[in-house]
Amino acid sequence: MRTTSVGVFKVATKGPGDVSGLMNLIVTGAIDPASILAILGKTEGNGGVNDFTREYAVAALCTALAPKLDLTPHQVEQRIAFVMSGGTEGVLSPHITVFTRQQVARPPAGIAGKRLSIGMAQTRDFLPEELGRSAQIIETARAVKAAMADAGIADATDVHFVQIKCPLLTSERVEAASSRGNKTATISAYSSMAYSRGASALGVAVALGEIASNVREEDVLRRYELFSKVASTSSGIELMHNVVIVLGNSEASASEFEIGHAVMRDAIDAAAVVSALKSVGLDVDPDVDLGTTPRSGRELVNILAKAEASPDGTVRGFRHTMLEDTDISSTRHARAAVGGLIAGLAGTSAVYVSGGAEHQGPAGGGPVAVIARLP
Repeated sequence: MRTTSVGVFKVATKGPGDVSGLMNLIVTGAIDPASILAILGKTEGNGGVNDFTREYAVAALCTALAPKLDLTPHQVEQRIAFVMSGGTEGVLSPHITVFTRQQVARPPAGIAGKRLSIGMAQTRDFLPEELGRSAQIIETARAVKAAMADAGIADATDVHFVQIKCPLLTSERVEAASSRGNKTATISAYSSMAYSRGASALGVAVALGEIASNVREEDVLRRYELFSKVASTSSGIELMHNVVIVLGNSEASASEFEIGHAVMRDAIDAAAVVSALKSVGLDVDPDVDLGTTPRSGRELVNILAKAEASPDGTVRGFRHTMLEDTDISSTRHARAAVGGLIAGLAGTSAVYVSGGAEHQGPAGGGPVAVIARLP
């Protein structure tokens, strides 16, 4: 079995086109650009169909990395998995998280047990009429299993976060399906984001054995009791396939990092966030910033979470208005609420919180994963 060393670097950004922090790490030798496998980012857009900060960020990163890798920007985008999540409402701070992976001859002294591992895979391109339907569920499940193998993870219980970038529908894509005599799951571009996220999340649940493999496309956005405890899906206009990133722990990893997770039952589930922090040995102390001060020899690197307005319009018996606000979409409200909760507990606002958690955790809740550096 090959041994890999996985690195994690969180870099603050001044805007969606700011690559200076990453370039500095490359110039100083902290990051070998050839080792970069994936980059997750939070950009200050609206997180909607017309959030072009995501595409702008990817373009800037690809352009900056191209000469470092002796590739074209397009080739960089094919080589590295880029997942940009728009929307930094409330206290959420724009940043990117860079994941690197290199093969090593043997684990360094002191490295034992299961450590952070990362794997990547992609589905084929989807037809517009396949989004939110069985094809997307089935192909995503296959890609998740491929990404697990790439990460050297055999046991599904060692998977703690599955990040997916998935497509959405546009009027042109809907028209293309119609011209072939086919109907799409919806004709609304905004609604298609939810269908795509939901089907992708169900694909994760099928792959990991969290639900039965006979899930039907009619269950998407209907049977919310079907969900994955580790899926995080984000839809965007810039692609027509799913990019799958599996994060977990593996004995084949010689990483300095470890990942754990918990599941928030609603947007104010502080206990779940605390549980996720404790799963990687981090204690919560309101007087200590886990992002800068190690506790017990361990240090918080980042928190990855999903956020969603509960579909029944209540949180623990009290009415909320997130679904009824015609000025601000519910996903933006949810990101701000969950981001504030996590930031307060972790002592840092540079956390990755993505909106729209359809079939990603229980309705109104979502998974929350924590990456920590070990001593």
